Amino acid sequence: MGLKWTDTLDIAIELEDAHPDVDPQLVRFTDLMEWVMALDEFDDDPEHCGEKILEGIQMAWIEEHD
Repeated sequence: MGLKWTDTLDIAIELEDAHPDVDPQLVRFTDLMEWVMALDEFDDDPEHCGEKILEGIQMAWIEEHD
């Protein structure tokens, strides 16, 4: 079972582990989407992603980063 776009907290944790020196507030959505899709555990259709989902992932990552 892989990560889906709706697994925002789990994705945020994985992103924090993969990019610990990155400030998530400064990440562009295009980069964020690419980084999520590059995660080993990620397994979802890119067509299911939208701005609201990316915002949710970014907000969860900001919380994890703090």
